[in-house]
Amino acid sequence: MAKKQQEPQPKQLRITQVVSGAGRPATHRATLRALGLRRHQQTVIQRDNPAIRGMLFQVQHLVRVEEVTEGEA
Repeated sequence: MAKKQQEPQPKQLRITQVVSGAGRPATHRATLRALGLRRHQQTVIQRDNPAIRGMLFQVQHLVRVEEVTEGEA
């Protein structure tokens, strides 16, 4: 019987909000909310995909992003 090939797990990103969204444009605040960030210094884990990357590009000055290895999540 042939072994099943394991599909590679999608990478995950640890996103931490390092700057407050107060006083920022409404689109930036909405993007933070869409990423799951509700308050300053909060951290969330999201799957790495083009939609998330686009949101991160928009608020790159407000967040810190790190790749998560399988054992860390």
